[in-house]
Amino acid sequence: MSLLDAARDVRERAYAPYSNFKVGAAIRSKSGAIYKGCNVENAAYPEGTCAEAGAIAAMVAAGETELIEVCVIADSPTPVTPCGGCRQKLSEFGKGDVPVRMATTDGPEVTVTLEELLPGAFKKSQMERS
Repeated sequence: MSLLDAARDVRERAYAPYSNFKVGAAIRSKSGAIYKGCNVENAAYPEGTCAEAGAIAAMVAAGETELIEVCVIADSPTPVTPCGGCRQKLSEFGKGDVPVRMATTDGPEVTVTLEELLPGAFKKSQMERS
């Protein structure tokens, strides 16, 4: 299954009764495994979980901590970027050159790198003291 197919598949299972905006995400880890996530809303809207965060959680729960590719899909006229918080989460587990493919259910796509999505990402190294 391709990363896009995995994201498309999991998007169908998103729980979005408040926004009706389903998002699917799939990430490929360094080992080559694919992890999927979908947005999950709740009544304390907007305190839900983003698709990208769900995919990262699945990867970490499986014992992996490095992603090498990301794909996000939504039913929108143009490709949807990960939110700011998810950009930071993705940068925690991926290097700046990791490709992030953003697609729509109707076909248009854009691919950028994590560095392009979040230039100057806050990194663990910035918290280290000499």
